[in-house]
Amino acid sequence: MDMHERPFMIELRWEGPFSWPNRINQGIDKPLSDSTASSKCGVYLWTVEYCGGYLIYAAGITRRPFEKRFREHTRAYLNGVYTVFDVPSLKTGVRKVIWDGFWFQKNCAAKKLEFDNRSEEISIATNELLSNYRVFVAPITPNPRLLERIEAAIMNTLYSTTGPTSTIPDRGMALAPRWPEEDPIRIRNSSPVLLHGLLEEFEA
Repeated sequence: MDMHERPFMIELRWEGPFSWPNRINQGIDKPLSDSTASSKCGVYLWTVEYCGGYLIYAAGITRRPFEKRFREHTRAYLNGVYTVFDVPSLKTGVRKVIWDGFWFQKNCAAKKLEFDNRSEEISIATNELLSNYRVFVAPITPNPRLLERIEAAIMNTLYSTTGPTSTIPDRGMALAPRWPEEDPIRIRNSSPVLLHGLLEEFEA
């Protein structure tokens, strides 16, 4: 790319907030499963309400319908794969973990025993978390490499901030940011609400 040439621009039009599919809603009446976006693919955010906007826990991507991908996420949550937070703490920007999940750890016998022994507590906390998540989706063409770069750029943007926008997201995700030989892409975010830590424009 010529040094004077402007990078290619993509606009992410965030739709939401939606509630997690097939969960009891907490103060919101727009489940993702009832939206026209549920059958599309692209980029999504898991957030909670925070300081007049939404605090992002994670960004994800899918080349399949959002609703199908979220069914997989639901199963993973219920099976103890993902991190489960204390919801009141999360909504104040405090990362208080109730269950740290099998995601970054081997599913060893001791860990499995702990999950079984705490199953009721973890199940209650998991359902509360899913009921309080606010989901945003940005449908785009499912180009695999483009999606990977956008996901990595969003997460790395959050990691580079300070305060809760940096400390709430998990570290150690399998991200695939721009390779040195790839031309940069400018990402512009368009959202009707405040998504804390997500810049209006950033590079992927």
